[in-house]
Amino acid sequence: MGLLFCIVFAGCFFFTAPFVGCSRSLLQIPRPMTVLDVADALEKTINVLSFTPIGQSLSASPSPTSLLSLQIHPRASVHKTSHLDYKSLTLSRLQRDSARVTSLATRLDLAVNGISKSDLRPLDKGSEFGAEDLESPIVSGSSQGSGEYFSRVGIGKPPSQVYVVLDTGSDINWVQCAPCADCYQQSDPIFEPSLSSSYSPLNCETQQCKYLDDSECRNDRTCVYEVSYGDGSYTVGDFVTETITLGSDTVNNVAIGCGHNNEGLFVGAGGLLGLGGGPLSFSSQLNASTFSYCLVDRDSDSASTLEFDSALPPDAITVPLLRNNQLDTFYYLGLTGISVGGELLPIPESAFQIDDSGNGGVIIDSGTAVTRLQTDTYNVLRDAFTKGTKNLPSADSVALFDTCYNLSSKGSVDVPTLSFHFPEGKVLPLPAKNYMIPVDSVGTFCFAFAPTSSTLSIIGNVQQQGTRVGFDLGNSRVGFVPNKC
Repeated sequence: MGLLFCIVFAGCFFFTAPFVGCSRSLLQIPRPMTVLDVADALEKTINVLSFTPIGQSLSASPSPTSLLSLQIHPRASVHKTSHLDYKSLTLSRLQRDSARVTSLATRLDLAVNGISKSDLRPLDKGSEFGAEDLESPIVSGSSQGSGEYFSRVGIGKPPSQVYVVLDTGSDINWVQCAPCADCYQQSDPIFEPSLSSSYSPLNCETQQCKYLDDSECRNDRTCVYEVSYGDGSYTVGDFVTETITLGSDTVNNVAIGCGHNNEGLFVGAGGLLGLGGGPLSFSSQLNASTFSYCLVDRDSDSASTLEFDSALPPDAITVPLLRNNQLDTFYYLGLTGISVGGELLPIPESAFQIDDSGNGGVIIDSGTAVTRLQTDTYNVLRDAFTKGTKNLPSADSVALFDTCYNLSSKGSVDVPTLSFHFPEGKVLPLPAKNYMIPVDSVGTFCFAFAPTSSTLSIIGNVQQQGTRVGFDLGNSRVGFVPNKC
């Protein structure tokens, strides 16, 4: 009887196909409307401008439920903003986010068209440089370069503490290294390889070097890496193995880039921890069967965790994890539809699928802020949302947001519930604060989705905030556990 109720209720309310079996998560049918706490959101826009950075003494402590754990911090709690008002902070974030999206789309285009990333080489010298030429909390940030979320790790023996961007859209781990030909400003001292007893350059014949998309040999033996992000950001240096310290745990012989020539939007962090699906990512080098993260509100000064080899709870909403044969870095989701106010939108499933050439599909990404959908898909979603918010006073568009509201006189408002739909009738409703966000401190809120001319759709971190996202790599599943930061 319970099974019949679940099938009919889910199939009728969300117009999904009948399915066999019924998890507990499917019984939590979202209501057509949900409440947006306007006052709370606006208070955060004021507080974020006065955060005192948490400093350089922070270190991660291991979680009792996982093999390895790191704390995750929002960018705002690590790197004090220079913006005097929230509107300028928002515009800066959106500009960086657009650069991030461009970089991901470029990487996919290169892979699909079989073009080497070396064609984007930004340096006149390339990777030919010699010594004489050279002079784990999760924290929130915003773009390929700056990152939305940071963790603090130790590099080398003895460990030198440094903030790194957490990035599910990248594989190569790297840090800035002395001596520098060109290094950007970071919060911590630049890593000095000569002071580490575990620093070991990789030979060009090693498997790690051969995994690189773009590498060269120096003096016929030393492996030199280069990563170009497509938005003008890049890092170039020696490819080495080093010891990485996460809290009280150490991981030996991790292949990382020791960047002597670095440029772009990486201000604040000293490098990047790649969590993509390729063989050189940190999670792959750990041979982790699972990893999960929970991203706190980027306007908060709280922290959450990145955990490796920790099982998802039984009430997780689990959905298919797909891979693109043209590019193994990105994590694709088996998204089948989107509903607004309990009504499934007339969007064909093909709009969310990877085609035979490797184009299309929907990835989930920790570094992109605002979810991007193909233009036709976005238009259907936006129109349905605006239909359900006719009672709210409108406001002018802001940057990439074309649907905004003046909520300055409101303490809270009801907005249509927005949900992602997956195979087997799985449904993930989003909290209102994950798709109606403030863009200033005086009450302008915008619908936090945007169109893209790329075939690639991206579920960004604004939509992921407050939800633990777990990647079961062995079983090709992604799990969502709301309110688990």
